Amino acid sequence: MYAVIVNTLAITIAVFIGLLIRKGLPEHISSNIIKALGLCTVIIGVQGAIKEDNILVMIISVVIGLTIGEVIDADGHVNRFTDRLLKKGSPKANSSKLTEAFITSCLIMNVGAMVIVGSLDAGLRADYTMLYTKSLLDFISGIMMTAAMGIGVLGSAVFTLFFQGSIVLLAEYLAPFLSEAVINEMSCNGCLLILAIGLNMLGLTKFKVINYLPTLVVAPIVLMLFGYLGF
Repeated sequence: MYAVIVNTLAITIAVFIGLLIRKGLPEHISSNIIKALGLCTVIIGVQGAIKEDNILVMIISVVIGLTIGEVIDADGHVNRFTDRLLKKGSPKANSSKLTEAFITSCLIMNVGAMVIVGSLDAGLRADYTMLYTKSLLDFISGIMMTAAMGIGVLGSAVFTLFFQGSIVLLAEYLAPFLSEAVINEMSCNGCLLILAIGLNMLGLTKFKVINYLPTLVVAPIVLMLFGYLGF
């Protein structure tokens, strides 16, 4: 768990540095930084998504995952919850921007093979190399995202602590289910969501990315069903 705590602290410190930088940035510069990050996010999404080995699995996963998200109105619930929290704190705060910063940072920092494999290595072999490397990357990206998007990025530190920590603590039980194929599928579908976020940041689309999140759970299930059916 030590490496996970280091990762969490790295993101937290990065957020406070980013907030200090953000205070001195004129709005037009902050806006352009968001667009620049949007371009980088699109590249990250494309690079990850094109590694998909079975596009049919991705298509089915996205359709089912989005349907679930729309039926339960995941986006609406999250935004209404954020609104209630902000009304108790700062009524002038923008809940949609806070939620966008949180979801964007969580996906960018916690989607990919490095997160799952690194956490499994930490839990099974006490090998923290990959998580330490990720901590450095998250520190740098955390500063940039916070400077552009604000305090919402801090939520990714909490998510990282629970998500990565859970994998580390349960590594012995999760390892048999997290094969290379499953990890790759989750990573590819996650990168598709990251691509959607990047397009939103550029102002080209208005994807309700939160409604797509069930895809990350559906994808490995669809992959296993394909395996049972011999596809």
